[in-house]
Amino acid sequence: MKTLTLIRHAKSSWKDRKLRDRDRPLNKRGESDAPEMGKRILAAGIRPSLIISSPAVRALTTARIIAAEIGYPLEFLQREDGLYLASLDKLLDVVAAQDPGFNHLMLVGHNPGLTDLANYLSPGLTNNVPTAGVVSVEFDRDDWLLYERPETRLVTFDYPKKHR
Repeated sequence: MKTLTLIRHAKSSWKDRKLRDRDRPLNKRGESDAPEMGKRILAAGIRPSLIISSPAVRALTTARIIAAEIGYPLEFLQREDGLYLASLDKLLDVVAAQDPGFNHLMLVGHNPGLTDLANYLSPGLTNNVPTAGVVSVEFDRDDWLLYERPETRLVTFDYPKKHR
C-alpha cells in the first residue's frame, strides 16, 4: 500500500514585482495558512516517509512549515527542481523516480500540475486545489509507477477555507 499526498504551496506575495517568480515569499495569509494546514495534516494522521518540494521559495517555505508542524525532520526534506511549475507528466516522472521503500510521499508544488495530478488520481475531484490545499490518496502498489492510473482511495482533500 502506498500513499501520495499533494500540497499546493501556501498563498504567496506579489508585493515585490522585481522578484523572479521562483523567489516570491509567502504573504501574511500564507504564513498563517501553512501552519494551520500542518496541524490538520497531523490530526488526519498523515505521516510521510519522504517530503519533496519544489525549490521555489513559496513552496519550500510551505514544506518547511508543514514538516515542522508534523514533526518531520527538516534535514530529510528534499528539493526537486523538476517540481517547479511541473506538468502532470513531469509530476508522474518525479513520483516514479522515488525509491519503492518509501510508502508515503508528500509533494509540495504548484498549480496547474498539482490539480491535474489530483484529478488524475481521483477523477473529478476538483477544478482547483487552492493554495495550501492538501490531497492525499492511497493505492495498492509496490512501486511508484503511476503512468497507468491506479485504483485509489481518497484519504483527504482539505484546504484553509474549508473549515472557516
